[in-house]
Amino acid sequence: MTTILVTHDACLSHLTPPGHPERVARLEHLLPALEGKPLTRVEAPEAAEDDLCLAHPRGYVARIRDGAPAEGLAQLDGDTFLSPGSWRAALRAAGGAIRAVEMVMAGQAANAFVAARPPGHHAETETPMGFCLFGNVAVAAKHALDRHGLARVAVVDFDVHHGNGTQDLLRNDPRTLVVSSHQMPLWPGTGEAEDRGPHGNLLNVPLAPGTASAAFRTAYEGQVFPALEAFAPELLFISAGFDAHKADPLANLMLETADFEWVTDRLCEIAARRCGGRVVSCLEGGYDLTALAQSGAAHVDALIRAGG
Repeated sequence: MTTILVTHDACLSHLTPPGHPERVARLEHLLPALEGKPLTRVEAPEAAEDDLCLAHPRGYVARIRDGAPAEGLAQLDGDTFLSPGSWRAALRAAGGAIRAVEMVMAGQAANAFVAARPPGHHAETETPMGFCLFGNVAVAAKHALDRHGLARVAVVDFDVHHGNGTQDLLRNDPRTLVVSSHQMPLWPGTGEAEDRGPHGNLLNVPLAPGTASAAFRTAYEGQVFPALEAFAPELLFISAGFDAHKADPLANLMLETADFEWVTDRLCEIAARRCGGRVVSCLEGGYDLTALAQSGAAHVDALIRAGG
């Protein structure tokens, strides 16, 4: 079966201030790096507001919808903005994750990569933050659980920042396993190893500044992979942030491009054993444009191999 690339040009219409790290250029560098690969490109549909309400309260969804300005920018917090195109872009980002679930669950694709923005893993239940408006992965996970009747889904987030939003949205759902490896100390300051959640369904793997390939791989071999094997998810989500790369300007981990390919290969191997290879990966961070393009391409290469 094929690997699908889910994206939409509307995601280029979410604008941020000059110099902001989460910018249109991220997709403008990543998507060309995926050209020529054996991918089936799928247009991300707009999520319905009812879809977003699988994870967020209706009032919060309305606040984001109504807060998009007719012109210029509206600032939601210190680094999260709305532009005239942000609402539609956010609908495509969440809708793309849902479409990926639909196609993978229907056997129309082996796995999927959703190249969309704004990202989602910092958006909490009623709080936009960290460049994120809606919890794209959490919404798609709830869709898989509530509408497809799955018993267990797992999320693995290897972005350099803790996936506080995904954790907030899923921590009370024992049908989920939420794994986040992240630099600590670093914004947003959450993700302590001791935080296992009310159902023991959280696995936080803090990594010290300066952590490089060997220690990263050891952490995954010793903690993440065994937890996934034991949980035996029926669908695996990846929050694919590439800002743990040594070239990234926002953090201090020292991963190489090859590490993202390695971890994706290993996650896909587990998915092949536990859930028929069903993997949905969604873009999160990554702010050095060259490292983002190279690491994203390596990640997708691993998905293609797994789906071949």
